[in-house]
Amino acid sequence: MKANPQLVHHNQTQCAKSIVALAPGVWTAVGFAASNQHMIEGDTCVTIIDTCESTAAAQAVLAAFRKLTTKPVGRIIYTHSHRDHISGASVFCQGQSIPIIAQATFASDLVDQDPTKIAPHQALNRRTQAQFGIGLTPQERISLGCGPGDRPMTGLGAGYIPPTQSVAEDCDIDLDGVAARLIMAPGETEDHMLVWLPGSGVLIGGDNWYHAFPNLYAIRGTPYRDFAAWAQSLDLMAQLGARVLAPGHTMPVHGPDAVHKVLTTTRDAILHVMRHTADGMNQGLALDDIASSITLPPHLADLPWLQEYYGKAAWSVRAFAAGTLGWYDGNPTHLGVLSTGQRARHLADLAGGVDALMAAAHGTDDLQWRLELCDHLIALGASAQPLKAETLKTLAQTEINATARNTFLWEAHRLCQNPEG
Repeated sequence: MKANPQLVHHNQTQCAKSIVALAPGVWTAVGFAASNQHMIEGDTCVTIIDTCESTAAAQAVLAAFRKLTTKPVGRIIYTHSHRDHISGASVFCQGQSIPIIAQATFASDLVDQDPTKIAPHQALNRRTQAQFGIGLTPQERISLGCGPGDRPMTGLGAGYIPPTQSVAEDCDIDLDGVAARLIMAPGETEDHMLVWLPGSGVLIGGDNWYHAFPNLYAIRGTPYRDFAAWAQSLDLMAQLGARVLAPGHTMPVHGPDAVHKVLTTTRDAILHVMRHTADGMNQGLALDDIASSITLPPHLADLPWLQEYYGKAAWSVRAFAAGTLGWYDGNPTHLGVLSTGQRARHLADLAGGVDALMAAAHGTDDLQWRLELCDHLIALGASAQPLKAETLKTLAQTEINATARNTFLWEAHRLCQNPEG
């Protein structure tokens, strides 16, 4: 199946399976799983930072690390609580009871869900499958935007072990002869923690930076990610003067100037989204207009690491608006509500009936408008599911954003399998 060449190239270059040396005794595993894993060799043992999304991927990473050293794993550090970073811990522990260190507010939104808590668990699970293309073929799911689409999935989520030690504030830690500092740095999650190795100048930053526009809002559904805190953490990271940046996804960045540039420009991109959205809201503009008009300034727009492989600026606009002022956009029309069926009926009446609406959907070259017309038709009971599915597949072929592509294809398959929608 066709795919955006830029997305294909990003996957081939940023997610290629490899063990990358960061400094003497420090390595990163890239492309073995959705996220990266890091190993720091001490005097008698090694420290593992982040542990994959599945036990099968963790086994492959451990085997690759064992070619570098046979020293036992002495401890595990979680940079944050996302499932793709914490679900292979049992493989690295190898039956031993070892310290597992995480930030004090560590709390995963995908692990150990409380079934008694009133929350949209089924919606989250469905949207997560769509975002990550669970069930799509490798040819369809070519990328996750932040990691390889084709990767081991056996034991997904199965190897998670809860932290045994919590860190509430910045502190120095001895990693068996390697001096490190754990630094609190909220960003993609509130519980983000950096691992800074001042001796070698290696900064392990979790998901606060990767080679893609930041995922300021995940379409699977997440609580508000604090844009300002994320930008501040990137600024903090830039001020450390790291010589190597080892991200939680995609290839490491080498050289102090390069590290400083990727961190500060990503910070500036987040601040630009915040200013653009706030200015539009202050002017009373419709949120659709604010989101559809967002572009990065020229000095940021063409930077390779700010292309929308993972996050999207328009999605970020909506997230910042909702996260700061809530769902109401200031237009009193939106204080009332029409059901999808009522709105569709009014539109059909204006168009001259359902048949006219269907003809308009087939006749337009505007694929977004076609999708919206399909939704109105489906709400009226018309058989527009095949047209919507075909339109989603067409959009997927040129979409640069991996999560959008995966969602388009996943939802297209669902519509084909369940024509009732």
